[in-house]
Amino acid sequence: MAFKVKKSIVMVGMMGAGKTAVGQAVANRLQVPFLDSDDEIVRAANMSIAEIFARDGENFFRKRETEVIGRLLDTKRAVLSTGGGAFMSDRNREMIAARGVAVWLKADLDLLWARVRHKDTRPLLRTPDPKATLTEIYDARVPIYATADLSVEAQREFSIADMADAVVRALLTRSDVLEEI
Repeated sequence: MAFKVKKSIVMVGMMGAGKTAVGQAVANRLQVPFLDSDDEIVRAANMSIAEIFARDGENFFRKRETEVIGRLLDTKRAVLSTGGGAFMSDRNREMIAARGVAVWLKADLDLLWARVRHKDTRPLLRTPDPKATLTEIYDARVPIYATADLSVEAQREFSIADMADAVVRALLTRSDVLEEI
């Protein structure tokens, strides 16, 4: 099966939702480049996101994130994975809506916690009670994620390939974004 991608596909959602892994699988399936805004920021800064947060703060990071997302959306059509907080910015949502399509990888809190609880690479979870912090972030962000153009529900039993299939099926409902050729 071959596809024509008409707009960049932007993966949004919580940390641990699978934006990078599923995004890479979708890009491979659609035969378009995969881009990751966090990776681009890390490469440009030559330090980890946790180090950027520690040295320069979240506001500095969010400004760089917006610049990077804008630049990546201006490149060729691709699948773009964004950081969990990227979609919270009005400016980022406007850019994504104008130049791409937002796909929310919707995972419940228990699944997210199972995926992130043993990782120390999440600067926002470096708190005395990371599960409570994750819950607060989740509660604040879900209403904004719900404004994404498409949503695909993650299931605990889904493999990365299963999620990629579900994303492609959702994208095929949007002829302005994806067409089977």
